Amino acid sequence: MDKKVELRVLNISNSQVQANAFALVLEEVEGNRQLPIIIGSIEAQAIAFKLKGLNTPRPFTHDLFVTFAEILRTNLDQVFIYKAHDGIFYSYLCFEKDGEGFRVDSRTSDAIALALRFGCPIYTTEEILELEGYDPGMEEEKEEPEQLDTLAILKEALAQAVKDENYELASTLRDEIKRKENEFQSF
Repeated sequence: MDKKVELRVLNISNSQVQANAFALVLEEVEGNRQLPIIIGSIEAQAIAFKLKGLNTPRPFTHDLFVTFAEILRTNLDQVFIYKAHDGIFYSYLCFEKDGEGFRVDSRTSDAIALALRFGCPIYTTEEILELEGYDPGMEEEKEEPEQLDTLAILKEALAQAVKDENYELASTLRDEIKRKENEFQSF
C-alpha cells in the first residue's frame, strides 16, 4: 500500500475555475505540498463555519451526523482520500465501534466537514499528492495563498437562509456579515 500522508485544511476561496464553487486547499502536515479540491457552496459553508467557530441556531447536516454517531457510540477515526480521477476525489470515512473498524464511502467535501467536527486526521496517499498536488515553494513566483473568503460564504448562506425562511439563522448570519465588513473597513 502507498504511504499515507496526513493533511490539514489550509484555506477555502472562491473557485477561479467553476462558478458557484469553492477551492478547498489541504496542506500536508509535515511538508509544503498542497492539494486543491473543488467543492460546492453548501460544503464550503459547513467547513468555513466550523473553521471560524460560528454556531448556528439549528444544527447543519454534518452536526446532526456527529450527534447520531455519538448516540450510537461510533467514532470517526480518520478520513482517507483514496482516489482521484478527472478532478474528482474519493474518500472513506474510517469508523470504530466497540473495537471494530469499518469504512464508508463519502464525498471528500463531506468527509472533511466531518473530520473537522470529530477532530480526526485527514490522510491521502503519496501518489495522489504527487499527481494532484503542488508545492508552492517550487513555483517560480511564490504567491500568497488566498485567504478564507468568509464574507462570500456568509452572504451565500444568508441568501439560502432567507430563501428557506430560516429567519433565525438569517439574523445570525446578517450580524456576522456586518461584523466582518466592519473588520475589513478598519484596515
